[in-house]
Amino acid sequence: MENSPSIDVYGADWCGDCIRAKAALNKFNAAFTWHNIESEEGAEQKAIDISGQKHIPVVTFSDGSFMVEPTATQIKEKLEELGQINL
Repeated sequence: MENSPSIDVYGADWCGDCIRAKAALNKFNAAFTWHNIESEEGAEQKAIDISGQKHIPVVTFSDGSFMVEPTATQIKEKLEELGQINL
């Protein structure tokens, strides 16, 4: 279980901010689990429960923190803080 991603991304395939967040995580070689709120049972409610709002993407990190609609720079800074960036 050590190799399982500690980052979860809740969003939708049509969402531009979601596409950008996934692209940033991929750019920095950060493993993550994608949760499509339109096809995964309970994913939309889980995202709302985490963030308290209906905005996507919701990105959760290994330290228990989360970001809503983060920029690539915010994702990079968080990965650096967590020591999870792999360039």
